[in-house]
Amino acid sequence: MAGTAGQARADEPIEIFDAHLHYNWEPKPHFGIDEVLALFRKHRVTGILATSRPNTGTHALMDAKPQGLQIVPFIRPYRVRADIQTWFGDPFIFDLVQDEFKRGYYRGIGEFHISGKAADTEWVKKTVDFAVEHDLYLHAHADDVAVEILMRHNPRARIIWAHTGLGLSTDRVAEMLTKYPKLWGELSYRGGITDGGGKLTAEWRALFERFPDRFLLGSDTWINERWDSYGQIMAGYRAWLAQLPPKIAAQVAHGNARALFGGAR
Repeated sequence: MAGTAGQARADEPIEIFDAHLHYNWEPKPHFGIDEVLALFRKHRVTGILATSRPNTGTHALMDAKPQGLQIVPFIRPYRVRADIQTWFGDPFIFDLVQDEFKRGYYRGIGEFHISGKAADTEWVKKTVDFAVEHDLYLHAHADDVAVEILMRHNPRARIIWAHTGLGLSTDRVAEMLTKYPKLWGELSYRGGITDGGGKLTAEWRALFERFPDRFLLGSDTWINERWDSYGQIMAGYRAWLAQLPPKIAAQVAHGNARALFGGAR
């Protein structure tokens, strides 16, 4: 009987920690809370890095207190979409971050968008220093130049790199991960992981084998279409995870996020 139960568990799809999730509330959510939680259960998503624009959606997820789902809330430094273009020079946004932090449950700041030398501002440095002071992660949608500047602002910063540079060469990704031990790559929208036929590329296999503890998965539900295709996104991840050694696959799928945020299963 025990063997049968063990076999059933082995046949389950690998659990996934969704480390890039937006439950946006502008002007209203695409799915209600119950629908979103059902989607996570259906696709065996057992943890989420939760953000929203504005932060109302994250509040709603936290208030739901769902069983079997680890919610790791991050402060989004946006009220409306236009803030993406201006937050890094706006003192009001820094006030927003400080006010949200008073809720007492946040683990990070982001996802925020920053490119090149735009990262070299007073308010970005204040945000980085605030994160370090309060033991918060940063979730940065940034090019490699901006990531370097963020790290220069405060070498103790811990950064989750949204999209891992998008189409940046794997050599440069490896260089960044080597140079910055407190940098983790999140893989939504990341190009080059598989070839046109769905096969894991040699370059990315080598990266996963060299840095098995430095990658995370995410859905990036920034528009409604991403929610509608949530199951396909998770299936796409599982297709290439199955091509990795099981231990590395488990680390990338959920283990690395658990190591960062606690809640190991």
